Amino acid sequence: MKNWSRKSAIVCATISLLAAAGAWAQGTLPEPAAAAPVGSPAVAMLEPADLPQWQAWTRDSAWKAIAPPPLAADATPDMRTIDARILALDAAVHEAIRSGGVDPARIYLVGRGDNAAAVFYAVSRLPDPWAAALALGGSPEPALTTGRIFAANFTSVPVLWVSAGANDAELAAKLKKAGLNLEWRTTAGLTNTAIFGWMLQHRRDEFPASIDCETNAPAFARCYWIQLTKFDPTERNDVLPQTRVASGSGASLDLGDFRFKLDDPGPGLVVSGLGEKYDGPLKMGDRILELEGKPIGNARQYAELMSQKVENRRVVILVERGTNRIRIETSIIVPRRDPAVTARVQAHYDAETRQIEIVSRTITEMRVTVPPQWVPGGLSWNGLTIDEINKPGCILLTIDKELLHAAVCPQ
Repeated sequence: MKNWSRKSAIVCATISLLAAAGAWAQGTLPEPAAAAPVGSPAVAMLEPADLPQWQAWTRDSAWKAIAPPPLAADATPDMRTIDARILALDAAVHEAIRSGGVDPARIYLVGRGDNAAAVFYAVSRLPDPWAAALALGGSPEPALTTGRIFAANFTSVPVLWVSAGANDAELAAKLKKAGLNLEWRTTAGLTNTAIFGWMLQHRRDEFPASIDCETNAPAFARCYWIQLTKFDPTERNDVLPQTRVASGSGASLDLGDFRFKLDDPGPGLVVSGLGEKYDGPLKMGDRILELEGKPIGNARQYAELMSQKVENRRVVILVERGTNRIRIETSIIVPRRDPAVTARVQAHYDAETRQIEIVSRTITEMRVTVPPQWVPGGLSWNGLTIDEINKPGCILLTIDKELLHAAVCPQ
């Protein structure tokens, strides 16, 4: 798994599947349309470096592959964050739909190996564009430790996680119990044809009758036909609980971008990869044997130990390098957690009563796009109503002093 924060340890799991082939922001709401255009299915990935491999796998088919442009050498740190990459991919997807003959109902988010955790993170941040998502190998654990995985955002986006880790089935069951729309499969006997077939079973509905989204960031406040535009933490609604998936502390050792295999049997923690231009104290093949004088049995024990660390402090590790043993002073780094307050919206269109019913928490303004097939009709938001909606299009809704105001969305 790649390092999303500036300094942390990385968990990486391997996968042999498919190896034979080579190894948002406010955004615009959908315009009401009578029917989706015809186009090709597409896979979309966060890492431009992964594009050639997916192009190879789809070369002899109608599938297309989408990725954001590679980062320039002078890209700022803000441009390199996982959130910035998600926004860049969203822009690339919209451009591919506009100009590339891609079917917006059949776009699938994919990631493999080190990029598998980013699939879970990106679905939670931006569920809107995807018909389904696919994670090949890796582990969702690094995404969980961010504290930004909200089960509500997986309601309309099924995820297939294919892996071979000894405890992956147990973790997948835990995530399903937490509310993720997740299917786990082992790599054994699974073919490319079966994987692409699984994806094609799922289609994105431009205007799903029911939607449910939660966010902790205004930049990621688009939920299908609703866009959240103003927030107020005092506007609480206990009817809608948080759906944040609980995880460990996310603590790591301040040793730079290094990787290890979660299923490595030990003894100790073997360094199996180092980040590009790595300048930390570790070398490939190093084995971290002790932390604060306590033995590290294996990679899973290390990961569990770090998940329990809740404060920053200096520590000493013992590293085995060849025949030498080296003591290295470093620090435990616990990432800053996002504030507990989040915004959540649930909405449902009832075809029999022709009513849109919206329930929200921490939201005082939103844009609602009503398609032609839903008019004439009415709307209710947290018990406040609009009796008649006679035209399709975007409605700007505002709640002020227990009054509901509606207007045409400004351009």
